[in-house]
Amino acid sequence: MNSASPSALQTPRRRWLALSVLILGVVMGMLDTTVVNVALPTIRTSIDASEATLSWIISGYALAYGLILIPAGRLGDRIGHKWVFTVGLAGFTLASLACGLADDGTALVVARVAQGLFGGLFFPAVTALIQLMFTGRDRGKAFAVMGAAIGVSTALGPIIGGLLIEWLGDADGWRSIFFVNLPFGAVAIVAALLILPGGAEGGDARGADGIGFLLLAGALVALLVPLIEGQDQDWPLWTWLSLAGGVVLVVLFALWEVVLTRRSRTTPLVPPHLFAHPAFTGGVILALVYFAAFTSIFFTISILWQAGLGFSALESGIVSIPFALGSIVGASLSDRVAHRLGRTALVIGTGLVAVGLTAVWLVLLLVPAADLTNWELLAPLAVAGIGSGLFIAPNAQFIVATVDRTEAGAASGVIGTMQRIGSAIGIAVIGSVLFGTLDIAGPNDVADSFAESAAHAMLVSAVFSVAAFALVFVLPKRVANGHERAVPAE
Repeated sequence: MNSASPSALQTPRRRWLALSVLILGVVMGMLDTTVVNVALPTIRTSIDASEATLSWIISGYALAYGLILIPAGRLGDRIGHKWVFTVGLAGFTLASLACGLADDGTALVVARVAQGLFGGLFFPAVTALIQLMFTGRDRGKAFAVMGAAIGVSTALGPIIGGLLIEWLGDADGWRSIFFVNLPFGAVAIVAALLILPGGAEGGDARGADGIGFLLLAGALVALLVPLIEGQDQDWPLWTWLSLAGGVVLVVLFALWEVVLTRRSRTTPLVPPHLFAHPAFTGGVILALVYFAAFTSIFFTISILWQAGLGFSALESGIVSIPFALGSIVGASLSDRVAHRLGRTALVIGTGLVAVGLTAVWLVLLLVPAADLTNWELLAPLAVAGIGSGLFIAPNAQFIVATVDRTEAGAASGVIGTMQRIGSAIGIAVIGSVLFGTLDIAGPNDVADSFAESAAHAMLVSAVFSVAAFALVFVLPKRVANGHERAVPAE
C-alpha cells in the first residue's frame, strides 16, 4: 500500500499542525508513565491494593507498551502511520476510561495493560511521521519539540497527579488522573483524522512475522515478570529459571529474524540490517540504560515523600518541578546545541543527568530525614532536568536518522521498545532495592528507614545514568541533514 510521501502531501503550515496533533498524543502517553506514581498510596487505600498490585500498575503498563512497539512500527510502515496512530489513540482513551472506573486491583491492572498496549501502538507513528514529514533543520526542530514533550510531560506527571488528588480528595481523586485523558483523546482523534497525512512508505505484500512477535513477547515477559515479582516472593527458583529462559528466547528471536530475512517471504519484525550500523545498535542500548535511570527517580521520590515523610500527593509532585523546568530549558536549546556541537550535545546532556542524580543520592544519604524538603533537591533535579532536555530529542534524531526512510517505523519501534523496557527494568530494580532494604523497627523509625532505602535506590539510578554517559560515545559524531550517512564515532 504505497502512496505519495507524507512530506510531499503537506504544506509547511500543515506539517506543524500535524506535529501538534502528534505531540498531544505523546503528552497523553508520557504523562501516564509517571502520573500514577503519586497516586499509588491513595489507590492502595481506596481499592485495598496489595504491594504486588501497585508494582504491576506501573510495570504492567511499561511491559505492555514495550511489547507492542515494534510490531506497531512495522504495521505503520505497511498500512500508514496515520491509521495506526488514530486507532491506538482511540484504544488508549477507552482504556483510560476503564482505569478510572476500576473497582479492584485486578481490574485496574488489566485496564493499565490495555492502556499500555494501545499507547505502544500509536507511539512509533509519532517518530516515524516526524521523520517522514520533515527534512533538514525542520526535522531537528520537530524532534526537539517531541523531546520537550517527552521530558516535560514525564516530569509534570507527578505534579498534575498531585493537583488532581489534592483538589478531589484521596478517595476518588486518583480516578481523575485517568479521566483527564478523555477530552484530550477525543480532540486528538478528530484532529488526527483531519490533519495527519495518509499513505505508507514501506508497505509490501509479504506476510506478518507472527513467530517473531511471539518469541519477542515471550522473551520480554520471561525477563520482566521475575524482575517485578522476584523481590516480593523472595526470589524463588522459578524467577531465575524465567530469567534464563528469557535470555534463550532473545537469542532464538535474533536467529529467527536472520532466517526470515534470508527467506524473503515475510517482513521481519526487526530487520537485522538495522543493527549493521554501530550507531543504531549502541543507540538502542543507550536508550534502555538512560530510561532505566530517568523514569525510576520519580518512583523513588514519590514513595519516600508520601509513605516515608508523610507529605501529601501535591507536595510530592512539587518536588519534580525543578526537573520539569530544567527539561523545558534543555529541550528548547537542544536543536541549536546539537546542530552546532553534534554528539557533544548528548555528552553534555547525559553528563548533567549523571551529575544531578549523583547529587540527589548524596542529599538523600547525608541529609537527616527530619530535615529533608524539596529545597535540598531543587538544584540537583534542575541540573538533571536540563541534561535530560538536551539529550532526549537529539538522541532520537541521531538513532532514527541512521536507517532508511522506509524502515523509520520499525526503527522507531525498536528504540521505543528499548525505552519502555528500560523504564520497566528501572522501576522493577529500583522497587526491589527500595522495598528490599526497607526495615522499619517501629513507628518512630518510618522516616529514617524510608530515607535510607531511598538513598540505596537512588544510587542505582545514578549508576544507570553514569552508564548512559559512557555509552553515548558510541553514537556518531554528527548526522547529515538528509541522514544518508553519519560521521562515525572514533
